Amino acid sequence: MAESDDVFGSYIGHDEPSAVFYSNKPGSGNHMQYSVRLPGDPSPQNPDTKSYQQELNATFWFGLALCDTQSYPEQVSTCKPDSDSNIVDPAVSPKHPGTAFMELQFYPPGWVPWPTWAVAAGAGACDPTKWCAAMNIFGLSENPVTGQLQNSTCAAQAGIEYWNFAFVTKDGRSQAPANPLQSTLTTFTPDPAKDLFMNSGDEMNVAVRDTSAGVQVVLDDKTSHQSGSMTASAANGFAQVKFDPTGTSCTAIPYNFHPMYSTSSPQTRVIWAAHTYNVAFSDEIGHFQFCNGATSIPASQFGLDAQGNPITCPAGDTEDRGASARPTDGDDNFCFPGSEALRIHVNGCTDTNSGFDGASYQKLWPDGNTRLHPEPILFSPPRTGPNFNVNYQRMGFEADLPDIEAGCDVTTGTGCTLIPTQDNGQPAVFYPYFSAFNAGAGHGCVLGYGADLPGSNTNFGRNAQYGSLLGTTYLRFGGGGASRTLFTNFRQIFTPTPCRA
Repeated sequence: MAESDDVFGSYIGHDEPSAVFYSNKPGSGNHMQYSVRLPGDPSPQNPDTKSYQQELNATFWFGLALCDTQSYPEQVSTCKPDSDSNIVDPAVSPKHPGTAFMELQFYPPGWVPWPTWAVAAGAGACDPTKWCAAMNIFGLSENPVTGQLQNSTCAAQAGIEYWNFAFVTKDGRSQAPANPLQSTLTTFTPDPAKDLFMNSGDEMNVAVRDTSAGVQVVLDDKTSHQSGSMTASAANGFAQVKFDPTGTSCTAIPYNFHPMYSTSSPQTRVIWAAHTYNVAFSDEIGHFQFCNGATSIPASQFGLDAQGNPITCPAGDTEDRGASARPTDGDDNFCFPGSEALRIHVNGCTDTNSGFDGASYQKLWPDGNTRLHPEPILFSPPRTGPNFNVNYQRMGFEADLPDIEAGCDVTTGTGCTLIPTQDNGQPAVFYPYFSAFNAGAGHGCVLGYGADLPGSNTNFGRNAQYGSLLGTTYLRFGGGGASRTLFTNFRQIFTPTPCRA
């Protein structure tokens, strides 16, 4: 969220290096398909000498902007689905239709399970060895023109940034209501009889498209010959949270969430989000830190103490395997003993790693050494068109580092660095990047993510691929409709796309 500092006093979000895709073809903003290969992990033996998917990324996801008339900026009561008439520059007018953002998230196997980890990171393992996926939709209960937020009673129940959630199921029906006011423990508890579970190494087709009942995701596992889906429909318990800033009510409004735009461009964005995109892939990194003292945490507390506060790592964190632990710092929170893990028994903490010294910022990423490090996430750029056979015309890379770095002034851009700075003032040891592969005749180009990946054609200049500091127009919180420029991202756009599916 770009206005986190104004609203909450600190950035509310995560480190999300992303690949973004643009096309002026009608339907490219609401109808696309990716090919994905789910990555594998090293063996679980001697886990303290290896790295795993869950240590590097809590989830990876495919995103899309959606209509939500009860979400920011609260200036108009309608939103025409699948239409570029929704493009409104905040520098010209605050009357942008209300917007939500969908993330189709994939969760790696093996560590602390759902719903335990959901308390900390909104993610978790579904199974000791199998992946699962869920549709997540985020709205924001805020009027930036007046500076009003959701009433405190409702904010305590649903949050200011509220969240619909449903696992991808084999029959397309949610396990329980997806919305934050009616969801139950069942909503967040994986069920192998109902949910689509997938193996590492499985080849997937991932389709996103609009339907009369709402946006639908369909996962077709070409390896196991199973499929699953989820539709963001009122029938599946998806709902808006009514914006009532001056009252005390908290009401779920059943709602079919539809894609907002027809096409995908730098203008088809969620105007309250730190990132600038619509159609995108993102890896959510920077959560996990190894904890030397987590074995002293009572297993029954699951990351929270008796008062509901996040448990800190008793002996501090360490990233260099065997060295003395650093003193506990402000992000050593939501800690779990390895005994709670399903398969990979490693002690760790899962708060956002604002110090950039966690596992995501070490040389632990995929590099071809699958004995010690995981395999890379591999995916094709999306294709659109009625038969998913039309490539997107442009592609880019974007990192929201400025919004996370403590020394970066997002109002001026000063102190913002492409390689983030640790708490000790030194640059992070490592920052991951995208590479491209030739997938063979008839398959085109595939993108991978991590370190230098054997067999890749290009790494786009490693970290230089994220480009230069980007100024983006946002509404000024409580500014009566005035706008301002914030430097919340680094971004580079390639024209034409250098990677065609």
